[in-house]
Amino acid sequence: MTKRILVAVDGSEEAAEALRFAVEEWPDAAVTALHVINPADSTTGADGGFPGAVDQWYESAKGRGERILREARETVDREVDTRLEVGRPTATILAVAGGETPVGDGDGGEGTAEPFDHLVLASRGRTGLSRILLGSVAEGVVRRAEVPVTVVR
Repeated sequence: MTKRILVAVDGSEEAAEALRFAVEEWPDAAVTALHVINPADSTTGADGGFPGAVDQWYESAKGRGERILREARETVDREVDTRLEVGRPTATILAVAGGETPVGDGDGGEGTAEPFDHLVLASRGRTGLSRILLGSVAEGVVRRAEVPVTVVR
């Protein structure tokens, strides 16, 4: 029996649908929506542009992530926990699913928590060259996850 479900959300309608699916499919499970802030999305670079550029980018990305989680939670009619992490999406989703707290999680600590029983995430349906160039978070999670994964399309 599935008790803890982790759903990756990125602000897309597909991710919102994945969250709705998880809530409907496992009505008695504890559901957590996870949004990952990807440092690679920063246009400031590690060396900066101007002083404080990285901090400004992070605060903006954090605010966007909090909004994404709030809006995702509002799409379902039950309590859903939320979690915001920073890192490479595939690795971070897998770490959180396994009960690890990724380094740089924003709360100043690292460690372990109870692992999740199941992962749910959306597939954006990229094909061809864009999939090769951009990679696929869903594919990476499916290949490396140690728990069952449901990909909602």
